[in-house]
Amino acid sequence: MHKRVIISGGGTGGHIFPALSVANALKRLDPEIEIFFVGAENRIEMEVVPRAGYNIAGLPVAGFNRKNFLKNFAVLIKLFKSLRLAARILEDFNPDVVVGVGGYASGPVLKKAISMGIPILIQEQNSFAGLTNRLVARKAAVICVAYDGMDKYFPPEKIIKTGNPVRQTLLDIDKLHRESLRYFGIQPGSTVVLVLGGSLGAGSINKCLSENVEKIAASNLIWIWQTGKNYFEEINALVSVVQAGNVKLFPFIEKMELAYAAADIIVSRAGAGTISELCIAGKPAILIPSPNVAEDHQTKNAMALASKNAAIMVRDSEVNQKLIEEIMTLANDLERRKILSMNIRKEAMPDAGMRIAKEIIKLIKK
Repeated sequence: MHKRVIISGGGTGGHIFPALSVANALKRLDPEIEIFFVGAENRIEMEVVPRAGYNIAGLPVAGFNRKNFLKNFAVLIKLFKSLRLAARILEDFNPDVVVGVGGYASGPVLKKAISMGIPILIQEQNSFAGLTNRLVARKAAVICVAYDGMDKYFPPEKIIKTGNPVRQTLLDIDKLHRESLRYFGIQPGSTVVLVLGGSLGAGSINKCLSENVEKIAASNLIWIWQTGKNYFEEINALVSVVQAGNVKLFPFIEKMELAYAAADIIVSRAGAGTISELCIAGKPAILIPSPNVAEDHQTKNAMALASKNAAIMVRDSEVNQKLIEEIMTLANDLERRKILSMNIRKEAMPDAGMRIAKEIIKLIKK
């Protein structure tokens, strides 16, 4: 009998890329293992997972609207539908273990798995535990975390510190430098700034760069700028008007390993998955925590690095005043870049995906 695992969750790249890393590690441990993903309809996982070679089903689940409670009637209907669908998927696929990686879709699947007596493993990426994971923690067999001090949310005897899984392709980025410059059409010897706002883009970062587009065009830096799909058209028009030949715009960067390899400085949000990737990339980073996340956990993530001189933090409210100046100053300070790079590398946990995969195999054997 083949081992069978369901991995549920998603909603953002930050959830789904670590999930794929765990799936790939499981395949390396046991090529015969059968893996099935469950995500949220119309979210990034529905495109990314099939491209990676795995089957996925989407649930109609959505997040609760905290500002307008009347809209939650529709959310509740979607939740009931999702619970029914999750039960059917579990009965059909009959997994040995269900893995929850956070995000909307993991809730219904984990809840149904618990009621059916299927062992669950949850992976909590952040230093502040998400609501779904807190609700199911008591019933989980194993809880994999990336930060110390998580026993304030979870039963301590279930916690294993594994780190956050990252895309396997990032583990060799030092070897990809020449290829990355060719891919992006960059002359060797250039100083490259990579600007990321997460898979959906970041309004404040995009606004700041857009308002300073003439300064950027006049700089002697090369800019690789991921705008997010919703912002791309508008920013592209702006960059064309200024004829900023040193700015390379993308709605979404497919080959993130090449973007990291090309970069000398990275400007980014401070989601947990991104931070794990930045530690492995080992590049000097300027972090701008998103203010629109639960319990302000991105600020906690960013401070954890900034306090060790492993990154620079700029608050979202101060982006317009400080960001461009921070980038330009860092671009001219090679010594500072070396120190930031050395310190951020010390925080890396490159084998997290494999550690989690081994915990899943242990659970199956039990």
